[in-house]
Amino acid sequence: MNYLDGINSPKDIKKLNIDELEALCGEIREFMIDSVSKTGGHLASNLGVVELTVAIHKVFSSPTDQIVFDVGHQCYTHKILTGRKNDFSTLRQEDGISGFTRRNESEHDIFSSGHSSTSISSAIGLAKAKALKGDKGKVIAIIGDGALTGGLAYEALNNSGNENSNLIVILNDNDMSISKNVGSMAKNLTTIRTSPKYATFKSKWSRRIAKIPKIGSKLTTTITLINQQIRKRVYKNTFFEDLGFRYYGPIDGHDLDALIDALSVAKTHNHSVLIHINTVKGKGYEFAEQDPSKFHGIGKFDINTGEPLSSGKNFSSVFGDSLIHLADNDFRFCAVTAAMGSGTGLSEFEKRFPKRFFDVGIAEQHAVTFSAGLARNGLLPVFAVYSTFLQRSYDQLIHDIAMQNLKVIFGIDRAGFVGEDGESHQGLFDTAYLMSVPNLTVFAPAYYDELSSMLYQAAYRESNAVAIRYPRGTEGEKPTGYEYLKENYSVFGDEEHSETAIITYSREFSECYKAFEKLNTLAENSVILIKLTKSKPIDESVCEHLGKVKRIIFAEEGIKHGGVGECFACVLEENGIDASYKHIAVEGFVKQASVKSQIKKYHLDCDSIVEEVLGFNG
Repeated sequence: MNYLDGINSPKDIKKLNIDELEALCGEIREFMIDSVSKTGGHLASNLGVVELTVAIHKVFSSPTDQIVFDVGHQCYTHKILTGRKNDFSTLRQEDGISGFTRRNESEHDIFSSGHSSTSISSAIGLAKAKALKGDKGKVIAIIGDGALTGGLAYEALNNSGNENSNLIVILNDNDMSISKNVGSMAKNLTTIRTSPKYATFKSKWSRRIAKIPKIGSKLTTTITLINQQIRKRVYKNTFFEDLGFRYYGPIDGHDLDALIDALSVAKTHNHSVLIHINTVKGKGYEFAEQDPSKFHGIGKFDINTGEPLSSGKNFSSVFGDSLIHLADNDFRFCAVTAAMGSGTGLSEFEKRFPKRFFDVGIAEQHAVTFSAGLARNGLLPVFAVYSTFLQRSYDQLIHDIAMQNLKVIFGIDRAGFVGEDGESHQGLFDTAYLMSVPNLTVFAPAYYDELSSMLYQAAYRESNAVAIRYPRGTEGEKPTGYEYLKENYSVFGDEEHSETAIITYSREFSECYKAFEKLNTLAENSVILIKLTKSKPIDESVCEHLGKVKRIIFAEEGIKHGGVGECFACVLEENGIDASYKHIAVEGFVKQASVKSQIKKYHLDCDSIVEEVLGFNG
C-alpha cells in the first residue's frame, strides 16, 4: 500500500498507526530523493528530519500549533505533508515552491526563513503573542546544532524562560558534539520521563499531594527540588534547565515511538520544554550519509551514483586556489569561514593549512571581529562569506574593521543573482551597504583571472580593508583580446564621437559588452562602454571620458537604492557632467528562478540593454 498517495494535509496522518507511519517515512524518503535529484536542493538535512516532522504533525495540529523551522532548508517533509506534494517537482523553480518556508506559500509556513539561528527568537514572539491574545496552540521551534552556533540563538534562549508556557524547542543534534547524557541510568530516566503514562501519573499525584491540608504545597515544593537535584546529578548537561526549560533527551530522532511519546508529554506541560534529539544527516540514502556536506545543497544528480550532473571550475574554486597560492608564499594568510568552507571553495585550503584555517560556525559577527583580531596582530585574514550572510555582520564591519582601519580581506561569494535559492539568498544588498563604509575598497571582478589578480592586489597594494565581490557559478563570455590592466576602470569605444555611455561592473560587463558591440554596428548609435574594476571608491577621473556624451546608462546587478549607480550619479553631478542619466538595477526582493531568467527580468541581459539604449536615444 502506498500511504503517501493518501496524504494531502496533516490531518491525514493522524489516523495512521506506528507501523503505517514508519512505512510513510520510507515513502517520503524515496519521493524526496527522486524529486531533488531532478531539481537540486538541500537533501541531507531533509532526509535527517523525516521521522521528526511526521511525529510533529502526528502530535500537533498545524497551523493552530505553529511550527517554525530554523533556516528552513529542512522543511521538505513539512511541505509534502501540508498539501504541496503534487507541486514538489517545481521545488526551487521559477513560479514553483520555495526550498525554504515562505508565509505566502502556505498557512502552515508560519515564518519565512533562509538564514540561521532565528527560530527561537521568532518562536518566543509567536508564543508571547498567543498568550497575550488568548489563542490556542503551542509554538514549536526546530533548530539544528549548527544553527545553535549562532549568537542570536543564545540571545533567544536567554530570553525564553518558564513564562513561555506554550513554547517547545526541538534541538536537532546531527553532527556537533553538544554534551550528551552519559550512562544507562540517564538513558532509562529519559525513557521514563517521556512516557505519557509517567506524565499522567506524575500530574495526578502532584495534584493530590498539593491538596493535603497545611503541608501539601510545601511537600510539592520539596519533591520538586529533590527531583531537580537528582536530574542535575544524572544529567551532565543542565544548561537548558538552568535557562528555565524542562529538558528531555537525547532521544533517537529516527525512533517514531520515542519521538511521539516525547512530543505528547511536551504538549501537556505548562512551561517551556526543550527536546534534544539525535539524527543522521542524509538518513536513508547511502551517498548522502557518507558525505552530508556534498548533499547539503546540491544541484541535479544521478541517483545511482550520487554524482552531480554538472561540476567544474567556478568563481569559488578559483578563489580557493588563488588563496592557496598566496598562502604557499606568505605564512600570514589565514582563511576564515562561518560554516561554509566547502561552499566558498576553502576545502583544499583546510587540508593544506589546517592551522591557518578557522571555521567559527554560523557566527558571521564573530568571524568579522575574530578576523580583526588576527589582523591587529600582524596576520592577513581572508574571510570568505556569501554576500547574503555578510549582511548579518554590518556593525562589526564598521566598528571592528573600518573604524580601526584594519587590513582584512573579504571574499564575498554569491554576489548578485543566485538563482533558485530565492529571496533570502540573493547577493544584491552588499553593493549598497558597502558603499557606506569608510576605509574599505571594493573590487568587482568579471572573470577568473581578474579575481586572482585582485586578491593579490588586495593583499599587497591596498593599505586598508578590501572586499572582493564575485558571482555564483562560472564566468561569462570574455571579449576577444580582453586583458585586465589592473586599472580602476577600462574604457571601450570611440570617446570623440559617442553620445551614449554604458557603465557597469562585475558579471554584468559580459552582457553590456555584447550590447556595446551590437549598438556599434549602427553608426547613429555609437556608444562607449566603461567597466569599473573598483566599484568603491569610484575613481573620479572617469568623468574625463564622459565630457562629450549626452546620455549615460548605468547597469548593475545589485540593489538600486544606495547602490553603486546612485553613488556614480553623485560623482557626475559633483564633476559637472551634464548628461541624461538612467540607472538599471534591482528593486525589491528577487524570487527564485534561474540566474539567466533573473538577469533578463531585470533588463540586465544584452538584448534588454540594447533596447534601453535605443529607447533612451529616442
